[in-house]
Amino acid sequence: MNASSQCPPVHAVDDAPLLRIRLALFLAGFATFSLLYSVQPLLPEFAREFGLSAAASSLPLSLATGGLAIAIFCAGAVSETLGRRGLMFVSIALAALLNLLASYLPHWGALVVVRALSGIALGGVPAVAMVYLAEELPASRLGAATGLYVAGNAFGGMVGRIGMSMLTDHFDWRTALATLSAVDLLAAVGFVWLLPPSRHFVRRQGVNLRFHLRAWGGHLRDRHLPWLFAIPFLAMGVFVSVYNYAGFRLGGPEFGLSQSQLGMIFSAYVFGIVSSSVAGAASDRFGRGPVVLAGIATAALGVALTLAHALVPVIAGIVLLTIGFFVAHSAASAWVGRLGGQFKGHAASLYLLAYYAGASVIGSLSGAAWQHGGWNALVACCLVLLGIGLVAAQVLRCGADDSRPYGRFGPHPPRGE
Repeated sequence: MNASSQCPPVHAVDDAPLLRIRLALFLAGFATFSLLYSVQPLLPEFAREFGLSAAASSLPLSLATGGLAIAIFCAGAVSETLGRRGLMFVSIALAALLNLLASYLPHWGALVVVRALSGIALGGVPAVAMVYLAEELPASRLGAATGLYVAGNAFGGMVGRIGMSMLTDHFDWRTALATLSAVDLLAAVGFVWLLPPSRHFVRRQGVNLRFHLRAWGGHLRDRHLPWLFAIPFLAMGVFVSVYNYAGFRLGGPEFGLSQSQLGMIFSAYVFGIVSSSVAGAASDRFGRGPVVLAGIATAALGVALTLAHALVPVIAGIVLLTIGFFVAHSAASAWVGRLGGQFKGHAASLYLLAYYAGASVIGSLSGAAWQHGGWNALVACCLVLLGIGLVAAQVLRCGADDSRPYGRFGPHPPRGE
């Protein structure tokens, strides 16, 4: 079929086994985020074992998210030709195997390289998962299903962080990392068993690099999508920055928490699981714009609360940041499916490129603020970034129509060569 073919018509919810899709995508989100963020609670361990600064110890996470960002940029486009289900399974399984390999490597440089490769391998999941949902589900169910997928992300991030922290208190970090990798291999098997093959996917034939560049360029010239892409870049960057360096502060002389106690701080992800599901349904009812604005504002309040010198308000701040971030991300990611038009895969890849680039770039550079200005400097940078995110969300809310069926190209996409 030529690249100019129209998308399939809107279909009824009974066209696909909704429960199996939701559970499978929950497992995909779980595996992706548990693999990606399994090393986050290990940053102080890396700093001690390898004699590194706080910023340098974040490289296994920053380069993994950077590799993921680059891979996502291509994965959405590749899936337009190869299909969705198989690409997602191979990505999860390969990333789990690479993470398992990383647990046995004795040299810092090799560990960093393998973690970067695992991030690249994971690139086949996030962009493709969003597109699969947009294709297989009607618009009335898309927000709730996307919310459950994001909840899987939150659950995976929580299990990766808490599980690694608790295991590291009883075993060494290498054993903990190997154990989590084995769990994620099982999640990959469960995912491919549950997820039905695509029923509404239209394989695009005869496309080349010029076709993909035109599709990406069209989205970047759109009046609304660049504002949407700014939101995950800023919000994810702030979220990762706080979680990256909170362990150094809370485990330091001021609070003196143990590794297991630090891991329990990450149970704030429970609130992310709940809030992302609620936000998905709320965005279907009230619109994406108000929900995104509320999420960013809540995250900013949470970041400000972490300035306190008592443990309870700091934890409350991390909880509010987590709630706000997942609310904003859940609503904004569902927006991609509505504004992406004929090229949802390309729009999703740009959205997630921004999302993980924020985690990699801001998450790494904010380490300089922590090293040179302490927690106050880190919080100041995060609040400025969230302020810019509020501006982007307001501009998008005022200009974008949630029901707009097409992207910049309108109903006539560019033809493949």
